Amino acid sequence: MSDDGPAPDDVISSRISEIAEREGKRVQLCGWVYNSRSSGKLHFLEVRDGSGIIQCVVYQGEVAPEVFEGCHQLPQETAVVVRGRVRADPRSPLGYEVGVEDLEVVHRSAEYPISPKEHGVAFLMNHRHLWLRSVRPNAVLRVRAVVIDACREYMGREGFLLIDAPVLTPAACEGTTTLFETDYFGETAYLTQSGQLYMEAAAMAFGKVYCFGPTFRAEKSKTRRHLTEFWMIEPEMAYCDLAGNMEVAEGLVTHVVRRVLCECRCDLEALERDPAPLERAAEGQPFPRISYGEAIEILREEGSDLPWGSDLGGDDETLLSRRFDRPVLVHRYPAQVKAFYMKSDPEDRRLALCVDMIAPEGYGEIIGGGQREDDLQVLEARIAEHGLPPEAFAWYLDLRRYGSVPHAGFGMGIERVVAWLCGTRHVRETIPFPRTLQRLYP
Repeated sequence: MSDDGPAPDDVISSRISEIAEREGKRVQLCGWVYNSRSSGKLHFLEVRDGSGIIQCVVYQGEVAPEVFEGCHQLPQETAVVVRGRVRADPRSPLGYEVGVEDLEVVHRSAEYPISPKEHGVAFLMNHRHLWLRSVRPNAVLRVRAVVIDACREYMGREGFLLIDAPVLTPAACEGTTTLFETDYFGETAYLTQSGQLYMEAAAMAFGKVYCFGPTFRAEKSKTRRHLTEFWMIEPEMAYCDLAGNMEVAEGLVTHVVRRVLCECRCDLEALERDPAPLERAAEGQPFPRISYGEAIEILREEGSDLPWGSDLGGDDETLLSRRFDRPVLVHRYPAQVKAFYMKSDPEDRRLALCVDMIAPEGYGEIIGGGQREDDLQVLEARIAEHGLPPEAFAWYLDLRRYGSVPHAGFGMGIERVVAWLCGTRHVRETIPFPRTLQRLYP
């Protein structure tokens, strides 16, 4: 039944999120029973419609006898159409409830497997297609939607053009050991690890571009920060260096946090997320910037024995984040731990002109990027050093033959950002249907 279905002339089809605008008016709500209880001549139905949950009160004598009887022991997730009058109720989380005048059962649900009792993570993930209906996943995915919209808004405002990158690619971007291989009409193709290389081509055509889409890493990791399929937004800019790249990354994250704080307060409350750390990130003060060498010194002060030249692991990032109350930008890692396309620091060739943004509170890296190598001969040598097939990168090398310029960009992982904003410890909760090392269902 559609929202503008067979409602009487004086009944307004409404979403629960709009209920504050309907006080004193008769409304029609199309949704599902989230919970119910009865008390003599009263039925209390919690009804959800995807935009919120509201209590609907059914009084005996105010509805037809068959309607009142039909409301007795309605199973969870029964689909219903409710008609009634909106009235203020300070006890309600929304501040309103609906006095029911009529109720239609569209479909009486079978016994719902996700009851109000506690369930294990494996059970909930096996029932992810149903778990999405619950309060917590609802709140997380609403935040995710705002994050994505805020990213697109910022990119558009800053003059970036959206360019779609292919999902099937002929070669690696981030390393050959984490590729998903597939047959492509007799040839070998791979699911993309990143749209970056294609964005470099687009940046030479349009100046400032970005792509947004799924990426795939066949990384055999079981940590709370890893998925095998995740989404990234990847800006790329011609005539841009590392410093300019960090400014754009900081601006994007600040804008995203502000939008979430503005539009998702109720969702953050439902998740019991303390907004104070996010408010500090949204203040507009510059994020701290430290070199890799300075990061190693801090880690040693925190008790880590990570040797210089090693990449930062998850535990290292957590230790480092203890020193900062907002995201921190760590730049100039050793070139040996970064991808082949990273440009070396002319002041110290051991270092790459790269940057990672590490979120506070132990949420780890949310952005990785840097300045790209723009010299043809250097890039050819790098491809050989990494054992990559030169024929697969012929088009990429062309970008250095025809009008090569300094350029930079980064990738921001949507799921890691959402995990930080929501206070969710595992990224599997931040994507509708997670794909991990041991999960391909549902």
